[in-house]
Amino acid sequence: MTTAGRAAPTVADVTETTQTRTVPSGSGGARSPEYRLAKDALSGLRQALFHDAFAYRPLPPMAMDGPLTRRLTGRSRGHAARLPHAVVAAVALIAMFGGSVADGALAGPVALLSGLVCAAPVLATLFRPVGAFWMSMAATPLVALLDGSLGEWPWQPGAFICHLAVLVIVAIRTRPRTAAWMWVLTAAYAFVVQTLIGDGEFNTSAPMLFLSALALLLVAIRQIRRDARQEVTAQRTVTAHERSRRTLLEERTTIARELHDVVAHHMSVVAIQAEAAPYRVENPPEELERAFATIRENAVAALTELRRVLGVVRAEDYEAPDAPQPTLADLDALLANVRDTGLTVDKAVTGAVRELPPGVELSAYRIVQEALSNTLRHAPGASARVEVSYVLGGLGLRIVNGPVPETSLVKPSPGAGHGITGMRERVSMLNGGMTAGPTGDGGYEVSVFLPVAVPTETVQPEDDA
Repeated sequence: MTTAGRAAPTVADVTETTQTRTVPSGSGGARSPEYRLAKDALSGLRQALFHDAFAYRPLPPMAMDGPLTRRLTGRSRGHAARLPHAVVAAVALIAMFGGSVADGALAGPVALLSGLVCAAPVLATLFRPVGAFWMSMAATPLVALLDGSLGEWPWQPGAFICHLAVLVIVAIRTRPRTAAWMWVLTAAYAFVVQTLIGDGEFNTSAPMLFLSALALLLVAIRQIRRDARQEVTAQRTVTAHERSRRTLLEERTTIARELHDVVAHHMSVVAIQAEAAPYRVENPPEELERAFATIRENAVAALTELRRVLGVVRAEDYEAPDAPQPTLADLDALLANVRDTGLTVDKAVTGAVRELPPGVELSAYRIVQEALSNTLRHAPGASARVEVSYVLGGLGLRIVNGPVPETSLVKPSPGAGHGITGMRERVSMLNGGMTAGPTGDGGYEVSVFLPVAVPTETVQPEDDA
């Protein structure tokens, strides 16, 4: 529905409306890249040299982790930590001397005042580094005013040493961006002074800008390399931590896959026995049948959940094993396979051999297997010994290998694997204890104890005669 009497909009009206919406009143329109670049540069300048410029930032002691300093002990170590402070104080004395004898024309209190003006900014770098730069900029015309001549302009000898030292020290204590802005302001100061006053007899702007640029470039390169080295070290630490954590999770996943078969077997036995139990009793009560039916339903439900859990922890390339999980009864076959690879290994069993819980049997087998694999990788040519001890409270394992013989032609595998981590996870799962470490003769020993609960037997009381 249209309104009568209203004219249709023309092309000019549409164009005017579009332009008005594109550049709203009072917004300034879209900023150009040059404007944003200049704004960012001024923001960086303000953040580097103006924001909290005179904040108290004392120079910390030198780190004592260098190849030479770490050898120092006692009082000499404390003195060496203050070496940067002593160097700054020495440079301040040099600047003070340069400001006191400029052109040999200063004498008395004026010479002392000029020297102090040159030394103060250098000493200020120990506590207020950015503020020291502004002090040095202010000291440059003040020293020239005290000298009263344009012999060396715009930096007198003392002011030259002072400003160059301040630039270097502040650059070391701050970031490369701050050093760049200090050099830009120094160049701008030199340009403005030469434009307004002139060059003088000897212009020191070129030497100052060249030497300061070279010094600041070296400092910036050093800082960038140091930051890169620290970042690489931090990344290596994070990577090592993540690798260790991933290895731990992989070992736990492997253990979960292996124990799945053991638990699933027992739950299947429970389900089958619960289903068959009512048929072994003549005229079983209805309550007994319902109880066994409930047991079977719970067992089947537990098996279903186990399959779901295995699906979560199963890797893409995981294949379910066809054979049952190994036990200590398969240890002789494992040792035979190891001997075929050239490793001399002996076995000793003490105590009364008995059947242990499946989880203990599987973990004990895997621990022996991993310990012998470590011997093959890290001690080729060495002999090994496996000791299995059946004790009242559990099972003891000891796997020890000798040193690598000098005549061995196979080199040990470099680096540390994840076998010890996997063994510790299996032992921790069973609330056991484990020690692993080198032996006195250059070999390696792994000792494990896996606790096993002692079954309690019910003693039937004797009938009274």
